[in-house]
Amino acid sequence: MKQVTIVVPEGYANLASIVGSFQILTRANDYWQRMGNRSMMEIRIAGFVPELKLDGGFFSIHPVNIKELKRTDLVIIPSVSHEYDRVLKNNKELIIWIREQYKNGAEIASICTGAFLLAATGLLDGKTCSTHWNAADAFKRLFPNIDVHADKLLTVEEGIYTNGGAYSFLNLILFLVEKHFDRQTAIFCSKVFQIDMERGSQSPFCIFQAQKNHGDELIGKAQTYIEENLTGKISFEHLASKLAISRRNFDRRFIKAVGNTPVEYLQRVKVELAKRALEKGRKSIFEVMNEVGYSDDKAFREVFKKITGLSPLDYRAKFNKTPAWV
Repeated sequence: MKQVTIVVPEGYANLASIVGSFQILTRANDYWQRMGNRSMMEIRIAGFVPELKLDGGFFSIHPVNIKELKRTDLVIIPSVSHEYDRVLKNNKELIIWIREQYKNGAEIASICTGAFLLAATGLLDGKTCSTHWNAADAFKRLFPNIDVHADKLLTVEEGIYTNGGAYSFLNLILFLVEKHFDRQTAIFCSKVFQIDMERGSQSPFCIFQAQKNHGDELIGKAQTYIEENLTGKISFEHLASKLAISRRNFDRRFIKAVGNTPVEYLQRVKVELAKRALEKGRKSIFEVMNEVGYSDDKAFREVFKKITGLSPLDYRAKFNKTPAWV
């Protein structure tokens, strides 16, 4: 029987990701047994703290003592607080424990910002991972040796699994159900918990937030210029010259400060404006395209789909629907 441990970090942990993981895996195991099989999993919630109060004290978790566990085959790390430095400082013992379990043959799965705890073990160095799109910039700053893909819903590398943000952890747990039980059990859980098994990206849900607290005044001026001239054709050669810097150094500093090339930044700002227009109004794709400074229909559609994972038409259909109560 596989021993599954959902860990409880000291400080803040997301209750939904702990309870949701426990409930889905428990239901999968119950279904598996009803199909005539022996129990596949023993699922426990464990930590170095005897009690963790969450959400203003309305809820509390009483994990088993993690030191008493003889072994574990799968470790699940829940989402944690956005105060990442404090979380990592307060959970050094847990970080060491997770690393040791992997060395002893356990698989490790992190949910949303739980990737920060996983990254602190060193197990992700040189690998790819995902986390909440809103935490990706902070993750890159803390762990520059890890290739974070905030657009991906799931990543799988050598017994290490990560997923994107918030309730996308449901897809990670379904993935683990299919891996450790079978496809039929995963489909059963998807129906019972009403989880879309076909979802493969968190790109449609990302909100582009320009990085502006980098402290580089020159790049800040460049960002402002780009945002104020979206409808015109921007020459980055001209912009660099205007800022009295070579194009090569301009690109280098822009990437270092913002995390995108100037061209990528321009595309993301335009697409974010296009998304808002598609969500709010009844304008045609052509009207929206022109409003954000695109004259080439094919180019607009290609860039939009590259960033969001959806065509402009599909995006509007998904997010611009009349509410059911109207």
